[in-house]
Amino acid sequence: MSSDLVEAITALEKDKGISKEVLLEALEAALISAYKRNFDQAQNVRVDINEGLGQIKVYARKEVVESVENENLQMSLEQAKNLNSHYQLGDTVEIEVTPRNFGRIAAQTAKQVVTQRVREAERGVIFSEFIDREDDIMTGIVQRLDHRFIYVDLGRVEALLPQSEQMPNETYRPHDRIKVYITKVENAKKGPMITVSRTHPGLLKRLFELEVPEIYDGTVEIKSISREAGDRSKIAVHAEDPAIDAVGACVGQKGARVQTIVNELKGEKIDIVRWSEDPVTYVANALSPSKVVRVIVHEEEKATTVIVPDYQLSLAIGKKGQNARLAAKLTGWKIDIKSESEAEEAGLLDDFSDERTDIVPENEVAGQEASDEYGEPLPEDPSETEK
Repeated sequence: MSSDLVEAITALEKDKGISKEVLLEALEAALISAYKRNFDQAQNVRVDINEGLGQIKVYARKEVVESVENENLQMSLEQAKNLNSHYQLGDTVEIEVTPRNFGRIAAQTAKQVVTQRVREAERGVIFSEFIDREDDIMTGIVQRLDHRFIYVDLGRVEALLPQSEQMPNETYRPHDRIKVYITKVENAKKGPMITVSRTHPGLLKRLFELEVPEIYDGTVEIKSISREAGDRSKIAVHAEDPAIDAVGACVGQKGARVQTIVNELKGEKIDIVRWSEDPVTYVANALSPSKVVRVIVHEEEKATTVIVPDYQLSLAIGKKGQNARLAAKLTGWKIDIKSESEAEEAGLLDDFSDERTDIVPENEVAGQEASDEYGEPLPEDPSETEK
């Protein structure tokens, strides 16, 4: 082994963070294997690497026994005494057996071991870096596409964006810059395998943390998110300090903050609602942008019956039930929506039995202009029109 290889190993320790001891141990093991393979030896051997001289020597290790049964592994006491009079039964004798042309084999083996260890170390560093980024957001560049994945370059590694994690309203092209949410980091045989998503609710949460300083510093807390990626999302926010407008902080001046997120998600509508520990208020807020007249709470079933004006029934339910579905997922409460006419026929406006009920003040709409699921202006209250 030349001094150049020793210097190379020392340099690798500094540049790649690979311990010199680890490299030398791996090299010793590989040289032992190479010796046995190339010289057809079944001996028990040890490899000694002298860093200072740049030399490699191979020593056969034999046990001192009274009766030799295997000459490759054993030596008689008489033979051992001829080498050194201090040897006793049970001792191990080492005899140098370094082949003449072992230097060439050692150099080839060293190159293979160093290359392999460098590759493993780099994989380990990348895995360590990205395992800490799990459940985080990163910006990547679309590299290529196939029928299963979109391959996104995250700098030191290529991540996989499966079809199931791609937004239906989005077209991906090579060289596009996109923000992705890291869902899984695995240490596979060929290196770290990173799976990312554009549909995960966590992406929406991280985008708000990037755009809203009050969320990033903890002044405003995201309590819950429900999302149907590419179409509509609802996010519930709360501030412990009553002087802080949690919804207003997320919307931003003239809607600038939320609009940045909407643009990143290619027009996905976002309803920002105020969280409340009171299910009556929380459920009513969650059904924005529709108005809610009354909420009846069934505590045992964790269910609610929500009464809305007749003219806003379709708005409260939403297109294909989306608004009610997202509200239920956001709050964790089952929601049964009835119009005032239906509630009156069922006697819900007069007889509340033992259930908890409350009249809800007009709830707010935040995160977008007041519009229904189809982007049309909200329907007017007929009673106000008559006035």
